Amino acid sequence: MSREYEGLARKILDKVGGKENVLDVYHCQTRLRFRLAEEGKADQAGLDSMDGVAKVLISGGVFQVVIGTHVKYVFEEIDRLVGPKKAEESAGGNQGGPKRNPAEVVIDFVSGTFQPIIPALSGAGMVKALLALLVVFELIDNQSQTYYLLNLFADGVFYYLPLLLAVTEAQKLKCNPILAAGVAAIMLHPDWAALVTAGEAVHFFQIIPFTLTTYTGSVIPIILVVLVQAYVEKWLDRLIPKAVKLVFVPMLTFLIMGTLALSVLGPIGSVLGNGLGVFFTFLSTNASWAPAVVIGGFLPLMVMFGLHNGVAPLGVMQMADLGYDSIFGPGCVCSNIAQGVACLVVFLRTKDGKLKQIAGSASVTGLMGITEPALYGVNLPKKYPLAAAMIGGGCGGLYAGLTHTHRFATGSSGLPAVLLYIGDNSMTCFYNILIALVISAVVSGVLTYIQSLKFEAVPDFTRKGESLQETPAPAEKEESLQEAPAPAEKGENRQEVPAAEGMAVPEVDSGSGEDRTIYSPMNGEIITLEEIGDGVFSVGVLGQGCGIRPAEGKVYAPFDGEVILVADTKHAIGIRSRDGMEIMIHVGLETVELGGEGFDPVVKTGDLVTKGQLLMNFDLEKIGKKYPTVTAFLITNSFAYQSVSLVKQGRSQVGEVMIKAEKQ
Repeated sequence: MSREYEGLARKILDKVGGKENVLDVYHCQTRLRFRLAEEGKADQAGLDSMDGVAKVLISGGVFQVVIGTHVKYVFEEIDRLVGPKKAEESAGGNQGGPKRNPAEVVIDFVSGTFQPIIPALSGAGMVKALLALLVVFELIDNQSQTYYLLNLFADGVFYYLPLLLAVTEAQKLKCNPILAAGVAAIMLHPDWAALVTAGEAVHFFQIIPFTLTTYTGSVIPIILVVLVQAYVEKWLDRLIPKAVKLVFVPMLTFLIMGTLALSVLGPIGSVLGNGLGVFFTFLSTNASWAPAVVIGGFLPLMVMFGLHNGVAPLGVMQMADLGYDSIFGPGCVCSNIAQGVACLVVFLRTKDGKLKQIAGSASVTGLMGITEPALYGVNLPKKYPLAAAMIGGGCGGLYAGLTHTHRFATGSSGLPAVLLYIGDNSMTCFYNILIALVISAVVSGVLTYIQSLKFEAVPDFTRKGESLQETPAPAEKEESLQEAPAPAEKGENRQEVPAAEGMAVPEVDSGSGEDRTIYSPMNGEIITLEEIGDGVFSVGVLGQGCGIRPAEGKVYAPFDGEVILVADTKHAIGIRSRDGMEIMIHVGLETVELGGEGFDPVVKTGDLVTKGQLLMNFDLEKIGKKYPTVTAFLITNSFAYQSVSLVKQGRSQVGEVMIKAEKQ
C-alpha cells in the first residue's frame, strides 16, 4: 500500500460526505466508484476542482471519481480509511442508498461482476496473442509441447471463467464468494463433464432429471446460479440457529444450489447463452459493420454515462460462445486510438502550458487504451477534439466492421491490442485492424488540427524596438508592453508598480529567442524543486523550476510577457514571455483549499506586464497558519528547452538572476 496518496484519499472521502456516507467503494482502471447513502451530501463541485481529480460523474447510481491510472493506490488508502464498516453496513442489502431505476441497477450489477476479472482476461488474452505471434513467425510448432503449455496458460482463465465470475458476483451481491466458487466447481467438475460426454440420461435420486450441458467457459449459467444463491444463502442464514450455522448453511447451500444448477438454472442459462450465440452469428453475417461503428463512434459518450460497462461483457460472452469478439473489441480500439490522437494534436497545438502538460501524458495513456485522462482532462473540456475523435473512431469502426475484423482474445484496447487480432493461422484480421486504426488516427487527427486553427488561436507577439506589440491590434490598443503597467490594487486601469522597495531592477531582458534569463519574482530563499516536498511539484511533473520560501507577501513579474492564467482561487498566476516561455507561480502548498482567502492578485488574464511589475499581494502570516507558504516557480513548457539551470540558491531579492534556460 502506498501512503503517498493518503492526503488525496482523505480529501476525497471528506468531499463525498465522510466514511459514514459510503455504503460501498471499489475501483476500475481509472475511477473510484462510490455507492453513497445520500448523494446530496457529496460536494461534486469541490471534487471537480480538486488537484488529483480529473472528473466527477454520477452514472448508473454510482458516484464516480476519475483519478487516472494510479487509482489503485488511492483506493487502497480510501479502503483503509473506510474500514470494515463498509462491508458490514452494505451486507444487509442496499438500504439507505438512493433509489435507482432498473437500468441503473443492471449496469451497476454487470459492471461490478465483470470489472474485477478484466486483469485476468487481459493477461490471458496477451498470452494468446504471443502464442499466435510465435506460430505465425514459425518460432514454435503448433504440435509441440511448448504450444500445448502456452495454450494451457492462456485457456485456464477462459476454461474456469464461471469460477471467477462466481466470486466477483458473490462479492457484488454480498453473499459468500467461497460458497459461490464451490457451487461453480460442482458445475465444472470433470466427473460431470464425463457424464455429459457419455450422453446417458442422468436422474438425481432417480427423480430429478439433470440436463446434460457443459459449463466450462460459459457466462450466463453461473450468473443465474449465483443470483439465486444470494437469496438462498441469506434465507438459510436467518433460518438456522447460530450454534450450527457454520456447518449447516454451507452444506444446505451446496445441496440446494447443486441441484438447481444442474437441473434448472444451468440449462436455462445455457439456452440463453446459445440464443446470444445465434444473435452474434447473425450480426457477424448480416450487419458486421453495425457494432463496430456504434462502439467506435459513441464509446466516449458510453464511458461518460457508464453504459460501456453493460456493453463490454457482450464481447466476453461472444468470445466464450464463438471464440472471437467482433461486438466490442474492434470499435473500442478504434475509438481509443482516435481519442489518443485527438489529444496528441491538442498537445502539439495548444499554447496553454497547463493543458499541454495534461494533454502530453493523457495522449500516451489514451494510445495505450486508458482514455479517461484524455477524455475528461482534454477532449471533453475542449469539445472539438471529442467530436473529431468520435468521427474518427466511427470511420475506423466502419472499416473494421465491413471487413469482418475480430479479435481472438480479450485484453488491452490500445496499440498493444493489435496482437489480439492474430489468430486462426491468419494475419488477415491483424492487417485489417491496422488499417482501421490508421483511418481512425488520420480522420481524428486532421479534424482536430483543422478545428485547432480556430480554437487554439493565440495573440501573436512581434518585436517593435525593445517592446512587445500584439498583432493585429485594435486601433486604440497600440501601447507596448513597456507602456502597459498593471491595474491598481482596487481597480484603477493602469498604474506603474515598481519592484520591491529599495531593489534596483536590472534593465529589461528582451530575450534572444534562444536562451532566456529569469529573475526572482519574490524576496526570500530560493530552493530546489526537490526541497519543496510536494509529490507533484518536486518530481517536475508540471515542469522544471525551483521553490521559493517567501520573506514577504508580494509576487513580481520575472520577465516581460502576457498573463495567461489567474487561478479562480487566486493562489497561482501564469505568464507567457514574448519568446514563448510559459511559467506558473503557485503560492503555497494545498492553498487551493483557501478558495482565494488571503490572496489579492492585481493583474488579470490578458494583461501585458513588464519585469519587476507587482502581480499579487498575499497575506503571508494568515496563509502560513494553515498551509506551507513555500512557492513553486515552474516553467510549464520546459520540454521546449535543452536545459533549465538554477543559478541562484539561498537568500535572494526581487530582480536577481535566478534561472537560465537554453533553447533546443
